[in-house]
Amino acid sequence: MDQQKTFVCISNFFKGNDFLINLKQLGNTVFLVTTEKLRDKPWPFEYLDEVFYMEGQDTDWNLEHLLLGVSNLMKSTQVDAVVALDDFDVEKATYLRENLRIPGMGQTTGRYFRDKLAMRMRAKSCGISNPQFCSLFNDHDINTFADTVAPPWVLKPRSEASANGIIKVYDKESLWMHINEMGNNRFKYLVEQFRPGDVYHCDSLILNGKIIFSITSRYLATPMEISQGGGIFRSANIPYNSEDDKAIKKINEEVIKGFGLKHGAAHSEYIKCKENGRIYFLETSSRVGGAHLAEMVAAASGINLWAEWAAIENALAKGIDYKLPKVKKDYAGIVLTLSKFENPDLSCFDDNEVCFRVPLDYHAGLIVNSDKHEKVLELLDNYADRLVRDFATVAAQPEVKHLH
Repeated sequence: MDQQKTFVCISNFFKGNDFLINLKQLGNTVFLVTTEKLRDKPWPFEYLDEVFYMEGQDTDWNLEHLLLGVSNLMKSTQVDAVVALDDFDVEKATYLRENLRIPGMGQTTGRYFRDKLAMRMRAKSCGISNPQFCSLFNDHDINTFADTVAPPWVLKPRSEASANGIIKVYDKESLWMHINEMGNNRFKYLVEQFRPGDVYHCDSLILNGKIIFSITSRYLATPMEISQGGGIFRSANIPYNSEDDKAIKKINEEVIKGFGLKHGAAHSEYIKCKENGRIYFLETSSRVGGAHLAEMVAAASGINLWAEWAAIENALAKGIDYKLPKVKKDYAGIVLTLSKFENPDLSCFDDNEVCFRVPLDYHAGLIVNSDKHEKVLELLDNYADRLVRDFATVAAQPEVKHLH
């Protein structure tokens, strides 16, 4: 049996190098489809058999052209799997799989990991605690929601990533003003109750529908707060087997099972409501978390989510067993901000716990690692204050112009 398999990997953003490298090192043919705008990024070209470039980025891609390109590739090459490396690529990958009958997640299941309305409805049907929500299809339903669910509310684009495009509203009049401004795009949004609380993320690896690895972390400043008010992004994994850790891992298992993710990586977010202490599902995605959370997870656990996801895909394509490496139980945290300097000099952050410096232009960020949770939190607080004082700047949130 030929053990070399062929993978088409899709990424609209520069990410996933460890995935691509490990997939190639495991003895496979690896093709990358990305955007022309990322041609000059340091992709691991020596590990890629060929790179194909699409015009535009994300919603600008012509899916018929993408389909035609991959179908032409298949005339001479057996494609065994299509992998989406970023949130925005999930629809593209499911579209290819459906049309070319390639195994893997199809369009209906893909919706549960991209469309926030589909997520809400799926969670509700599975009995998973959700904020109260309403689609924007029907005026009567919207009025009923506004009259029965206490504000504040948030209007969310159904298929944007992170906190992009979210609008917070405090009364019914403002709600309708924003909905009317959306015009014919209103169906691409939903409204849901805003519940203040601590936001957690659970990063997982899944094989045959079962979670084989997961780690729970807490955002010390939420993505929504940062995207709308500026500030310092911070996250750290929480004490193992704590009440919050056990509760979030339990609901995370319900989400992964209920939403039908069979294998790969998942980044899911939950909120612990300040009012009642309950854990609510916020959103999920079938990918590795962004903002260098993968490096933070690796520092805490020894598990490289990108590399292990590639190993899972390799094992499935070849029909062989996959074994998770030994997991350590340390603590790690990340602190990250936009920087007023293109290449900030972070050499003054010289504690022994510093294990990674974020290599992004106009960003200042570090990851710290310790066997003590308190030490990680202490360093993150200290570093956040110093970054604000010496490096941080704020950029306007980009306007969402092309909705999915």
